[in-house]
Amino acid sequence: MGTERLARYDLTGPEGQKAVEEGLSGGNWFRSAVPRKRMKELMRRSDESATKDTAVWLGSLAVTGAAGALAWSKGKRWAALPALAAYGVLYGSASDARWHESGHGTFFATRWKNDAVYQISSFMMMKDPTVWRWSHTRHHTDTLVVGRDPEIVAMRPARLARIAANMIGLIDVPTAFKQMLTRAAGRLDEEEVTFVPESERPKVYRTARIWLGIYGATAAGCVATGSIVPALLIGLPRAYGASMLWVYSLTQHAGLGENVLDHRLNTRTVYMNRLNRFLYCNMNYHVEHHMFPMIPSHRLAELHEEIKKDCAEPYPSMWAAYKEIIPAILQQLKDQTYYVRRELPEGAAPYNEPTPSPADDRAVAV
Repeated sequence: MGTERLARYDLTGPEGQKAVEEGLSGGNWFRSAVPRKRMKELMRRSDESATKDTAVWLGSLAVTGAAGALAWSKGKRWAALPALAAYGVLYGSASDARWHESGHGTFFATRWKNDAVYQISSFMMMKDPTVWRWSHTRHHTDTLVVGRDPEIVAMRPARLARIAANMIGLIDVPTAFKQMLTRAAGRLDEEEVTFVPESERPKVYRTARIWLGIYGATAAGCVATGSIVPALLIGLPRAYGASMLWVYSLTQHAGLGENVLDHRLNTRTVYMNRLNRFLYCNMNYHVEHHMFPMIPSHRLAELHEEIKKDCAEPYPSMWAAYKEIIPAILQQLKDQTYYVRRELPEGAAPYNEPTPSPADDRAVAV
């Protein structure tokens, strides 16, 4: 049963075609009404916020990386661990949020700055910048539409062992290197072929070859110096620093509705403290981001105030979100039709959803 359910998510399988036929793919998503003038204000991009954010991020990477490398090189391994742990989170988790924001083109007002941060953070996350630009476009077009969305993390049933292993990159990192080798040889996998245009594929092959060269040089540096320090700074942080990436990612959609055309049914907004908002680039306002993906991340809190009359109550903390996510995922191990449905406040615009399919006919209101 579990294998059969997971097969539903294959982008080359029948579920994708079924979603197209039922009008779920590229469907008419609900969006709250926001006055046109206010929307223009919210969509206005600025270099100031992103420049400060990037300076703090890269500066913190430089300081923690240098401190960790210096202590490790002097044989003070235990003293190096706190600095390397911080460096790892900044590299293997926070860079994912920068990849995401710059990939949307809304982080900076200046295009080349977006592109520069996107290329740097894509390398750090081992996410090919071309493949993932198209993958993420599909994710927004067909959010949690089975057979169409390539970025569904918590499937039904969730692959718990895989998620746990990826907290330290045990699957993602080897898979990324395998994909680099495949792309460097001039090939894409079957699923990537479904969303990466043919004209874009030479970029993918070129990037893979450059990245393999960088990792090869890093490995050579380790051999030449007789030290693991070069790899601790380039490559390995994608594994040992990935934990917060998954902690944040699971709050986005796990346990919520599939095959619906309303982000209030399949996405969460979670209040977070200042540090987490920095690491996560304000993506805790995730309903708002999906509803209006062209709003810069530093304006999402304002957008939240504009549309909260239409939305379910936000989760007051990550702990509150996980008190719902964990039981829902465990329930889905036994019953893949189960999902959490959120209740809207009185006077909110009604849900926009198609007739549920047989696989999505049971929900719990919270």
